[in-house]
Amino acid sequence: SMAAAGAAEVAQALSRPLSCLQEPDCGRAARLRALEAIRAEVQERPLSGAVVQEVFGAHLLRPLARCLTGDAAERCRELALQLLCHGLSHGDRPSEALPILLPALVQRLYPPQGFEPSEELRLGLVQLLRLLLQRCGTSLAPYLTDVIHILQATLLDHYAEVRRESCRCAVACAQAMPANALSLSQSENTRGSMVPCALRYLLQVRKSLALVISSETFDALYQVLYTKSKYYFLVFLVRHAVTIVIGEWLLHLRDRYSYFHKLIPLLLGSFTDEIPENMKLAWTYWEKIGLQWEKENEDDLKDKMDFGVSPSHYPKGVTRPGLGCRELVSRNLSKILPGLCHDITDWVESTRIKASQLLYTLLLHAEDHITQHMELLLRTLYQACLDEERDVVKNCVKAAELIGTFVSPKVSLRLITSAFGKPPKPSCIMVLTAVIRGSPKEILQPHLTNLGDTLSQAGVCQQSEEVFYMEQLLYCVQALIEVCQEDCKEISLQLMKVLVTIMAIPCSQHLKEKVEETMSSLAEVQRLDSFIYLYKQHIIQLMEWVSVSCDCWICYSPEILQLDVIATHSGPVIGEALNNFILILKTCLQPNKDPQMRLKLFTILSQLLQKASETVNSQGLFPSYLETVIKDILAPNLQWHAGRTAAAIRTTAVSCLWALIHCEMLSPKEILKVKDGLMPQIIAAMDEDSKITRLMACRIVGVFLKVCGRQFDEDKFTNTYTEVLKRLDDASCDVRLAAAHTLTNWFKCLKDSDMKSAMENHIEFLYQELLIHLDDPDQNTQNAVLEVLKEGSVLYPELLVREIEGVVHKHRTPVYCNQLLHHIQSAKESA
Repeated sequence: SMAAAGAAEVAQALSRPLSCLQEPDCGRAARLRALEAIRAEVQERPLSGAVVQEVFGAHLLRPLARCLTGDAAERCRELALQLLCHGLSHGDRPSEALPILLPALVQRLYPPQGFEPSEELRLGLVQLLRLLLQRCGTSLAPYLTDVIHILQATLLDHYAEVRRESCRCAVACAQAMPANALSLSQSENTRGSMVPCALRYLLQVRKSLALVISSETFDALYQVLYTKSKYYFLVFLVRHAVTIVIGEWLLHLRDRYSYFHKLIPLLLGSFTDEIPENMKLAWTYWEKIGLQWEKENEDDLKDKMDFGVSPSHYPKGVTRPGLGCRELVSRNLSKILPGLCHDITDWVESTRIKASQLLYTLLLHAEDHITQHMELLLRTLYQACLDEERDVVKNCVKAAELIGTFVSPKVSLRLITSAFGKPPKPSCIMVLTAVIRGSPKEILQPHLTNLGDTLSQAGVCQQSEEVFYMEQLLYCVQALIEVCQEDCKEISLQLMKVLVTIMAIPCSQHLKEKVEETMSSLAEVQRLDSFIYLYKQHIIQLMEWVSVSCDCWICYSPEILQLDVIATHSGPVIGEALNNFILILKTCLQPNKDPQMRLKLFTILSQLLQKASETVNSQGLFPSYLETVIKDILAPNLQWHAGRTAAAIRTTAVSCLWALIHCEMLSPKEILKVKDGLMPQIIAAMDEDSKITRLMACRIVGVFLKVCGRQFDEDKFTNTYTEVLKRLDDASCDVRLAAAHTLTNWFKCLKDSDMKSAMENHIEFLYQELLIHLDDPDQNTQNAVLEVLKEGSVLYPELLVREIEGVVHKHRTPVYCNQLLHHIQSAKESA
């Protein structure tokens, strides 16, 4: 035939260069010339396919393959590769070359047998493999193992073009051998590197989608997609391709009903894609899938389609998915949820975020079918809401709100509050808050009392002092107020207990401000003017609540801090609960009680007494409790006991007594009643280490002298002035001035008194001591002592003049002595 004649002619022309190639001692230049000659004969002449096949198969294939695998010269290998590609492209029976070319490609591309060092030649070899896949089709099935070995190496190549070409080969392999593609996808190395790029090329080769869908490789390919989807492809084109593949599977896969639980999460995961185009694509596919499933299951859904009613309460701004979509999720939720809950606690941050987004989407579809999965959901949410990643917490809180929307509070609240039997975590309260926010007001109303009682339990609201825990507790109260509005009146007391407890915890100032705002909101929904009226409404119950165990309090008892808040934060309202308040103080401020605890309570009392008219005496009732306060509370705590805490208690007790006197709540009549019991302790207090105690004691003694000093006997006068005189040597200038003022009152008491003559010797001694202090280095003290001596000069002026004349020459300056002498002379003349 003509083909045979043409082939014989070409073969004769090739005999010389071929013999040259096969000579063992043929040099590089000679081999290169031989290959150029072959190319001139084969490529540059117009030969038919039959002639090319005859020449290529009988004469060129083996020599060129040997040159490709064994020639040391890169240019020779390159020419051999070009000639082989030409022969495969133009020959009629390319599959006849497979037994020779596949081993050659493995030898050149798959270590450890060998490795092509040239990037361009590696790319050409992979292109040759793709050419074989395209031209030989199923004939390559016996060599699939060799193809897999090659792709395992080339998909990990350092050269990007080689990797891209390898992906094209993988797609070509799936197209050429769909029945055998399972082997390709089951190779771990091939799968791991191939899938992201292969999916990208699936977009360009639409036919391959149908081939993949119709192939028997679903399980393996799904496993690839799922494994990679756990890291949620970072490349948009890859995510886009995944969405298309999954959407097509859900629409057209023959046995897709068996794989809904595997495919639905992958498609719904695209609903939260940051690229709007991909989100829209996923929604479009999902709507089609839901409608298709509705049509296929119309008989089962007939009642729901005809008589289904939209829920009365639904998340704002959210479009309700179609019936088919909702049913698909509901029927597969039991299979999807366990794996998803595991992913929400995965160690990879991006996985947790995507899983939490998907949870919200699934629950939005499942609606009231969530109920049967509540235990698993709550366990997962409790853990996920403690996640360090804010997005995970945010998505889980949104999901928990859907529980409130779709699940009956009788079920959800019972399960959540049962977790409060153990020490609750902040996440438990966070989930409860979200459920409350998602619930409609009218459905929540019957459960308000139970909620209020649960939150106000000591085991819940006093469980922790962590700011984060207290914040969640506060947000829970805020949620109740926002959702239930005026219905909160029936649990107003319980909510006040919680808010008082939060405010009582030593924490940051911003939380206390939020508590005040929440109290104002609670007052507003009850149509009260301010939170002060809340205290007015509940003050007696709050005092009874806080005082239940007051006989057993220690310094760490939370009730002390709660009492502090109630007493100081309620303003004038505390004046309406004095009976309870004074009873607590009387019980807890006995000397045998914990010293630190007594100190805290005295501090509270001292703060209140500083503004008595605005607090404890706002109703004018405090004076009726003065006898109890002084005899049963202050006096026992003024007794001396060793220790710093005991000293601090005496300081606060003295401060409280001074506050009572200073605000004139302790009237002269009352002072007369209590002076005998208090005077010894106050005199002793002037010798305390605390400057404040000494100062207050001096002032109190001064007032006692002013009010009832004329009733003192000789011993009381003597004891008083000797202790006060010591304070003129005090290190504190303020104490010295207070002592001087007290001595002035002492002198006033003796004026026109029957005790004057009996005290003459003491007065003389006092003159002498005061004249010494008249020469004090501090000018303020000198002026104060001068005023004392002026007041005292009335008693025995001649005696004082003699004393002055005896010491004036010893003073650093005679100015003050001269002023005093002038004063005495003026008084004498005016008399």
